[in-house]
Amino acid sequence: MPDTDTDTPDRTGLPGATAYEPTERTVPTRARERASYDRETVHGILDAAYLCHLGFVRDGAPVVLPTLFGRIGDRLYVHGSTGSRPLRTAGATDPGLAVCLTVTHVDGLVLARSAFHHSINYRSVVVHGTARAVTDPQERRVALDAIVDQVVAGRSADSRPADAKELAATAVIRLDLDEVSAKIRTGGPNDDPEDLALPHWAGVVPVARTYGAPLPSEDLDPAVPVPEYLTALRDGAAPAAP
Repeated sequence: MPDTDTDTPDRTGLPGATAYEPTERTVPTRARERASYDRETVHGILDAAYLCHLGFVRDGAPVVLPTLFGRIGDRLYVHGSTGSRPLRTAGATDPGLAVCLTVTHVDGLVLARSAFHHSINYRSVVVHGTARAVTDPQERRVALDAIVDQVVAGRSADSRPADAKELAATAVIRLDLDEVSAKIRTGGPNDDPEDLALPHWAGVVPVARTYGAPLPSEDLDPAVPVPEYLTALRDGAAPAAP
């Protein structure tokens, strides 16, 4: 099953490098062969997603919230209501908000002959760091566009941008990709040799995300065509998020 362990290759995560630098929090305890710090791998997993889970501690108890995100370079942006306590806590300066952000894709159900060896094929990214509020107006607008385009590439240019009232009600936090790792499982079940003769089906059931035909809003003018980027999304040819 997905976990947050990662490997420790001899690579550096300095800006411009091809890999992120391992830290104490990203060093694995198991399944090290599935881990990666490769920048292209991490970015690819993030760019294929738009839903993340943001974990933090509130009043001494752990909290994990599902939310949308956007990536620009080595920085992630998350938005929410200005009334949200965790977003209010993430000040623009120290101490900020200590968080753990995760993204996971399920690529297959791995069915083994034994219950113990059942698993899933997956791609995951885990980011540790300090989230900080974005207060610069220009950065906030760019971040919000990135979040919209993370869901459907090209959508931010084809919708009304937030007005002053909406921006005032929206909080944006950023999280730098400093402590980050990916983990990937592929392949079939790892049955024990003594179980191979058991009369139970074993293998992988592929899992893939699909999109149906766009359903227009009931109050949409029939003369408004379906945008090409939505057609491409359904056909599986939509461009990747920036």
